[in-house]
Amino acid sequence: MNETNRVLHRSLFLNGPAGRLEALLWTTAAARPAMTALVCHPHPLYGGTMHNKVVFQAAKSLHTLGLPVLRFNFRGTGLSEGMHDDGNGERGDVRCAIDFLGTEFPGVPVVLAGFSFGASVGLRVGIEDARVARLIGIGIPVNGLDFSFLRGSTKPKLFVVGTEDEFAARDCVEELVNSLEEPKRLVFVERADHFLFGKLEQLDTAIREWMEDFGAEGKEES
Repeated sequence: MNETNRVLHRSLFLNGPAGRLEALLWTTAAARPAMTALVCHPHPLYGGTMHNKVVFQAAKSLHTLGLPVLRFNFRGTGLSEGMHDDGNGERGDVRCAIDFLGTEFPGVPVVLAGFSFGASVGLRVGIEDARVARLIGIGIPVNGLDFSFLRGSTKPKLFVVGTEDEFAARDCVEELVNSLEEPKRLVFVERADHFLFGKLEQLDTAIREWMEDFGAEGKEES
């Protein structure tokens, strides 16, 4: 890893709408990055935290590309204050995290990634916030949650799902993604479950290739 992408860890607390939120920022030596990133974790009532392996890998992949990356624990998780709100109040937590990135890196667009519950909450906020330029949904749980809110958004979208994901039937994922506006990309990880066990290298490849294909300007290169 070169000096520009050297990990600089910063543990902090964000002033969330339901109390302070435990967070971790990986920044770089670059004075002004081209983009920043926010990664949202899976369902906290089932053990999801910002230290989840899928979340960690997504953050690592984005950081290796030179992006400062913020992770945080939703309300009621880890050292974060407040109580779980079934994805409703958690949207405010995501907005708080985006506000923080906007203060730390003024005018720099955000890549918003979410895994499972984090995708359901994070992407919903991301399509509405002009500061968010790209969206990444990992293990989107389409079997039980409605992702139709993504329709109409022309922001670049990447979806990475395991073919054996018990919360994301392949035909349902394909039906959703086919209904969405371009630009979009769907990557199925063969023989992978919801947590992409043993397949995180493929997640890394999917994220890095997609980010590099769109370049710093957010337009797909031929």
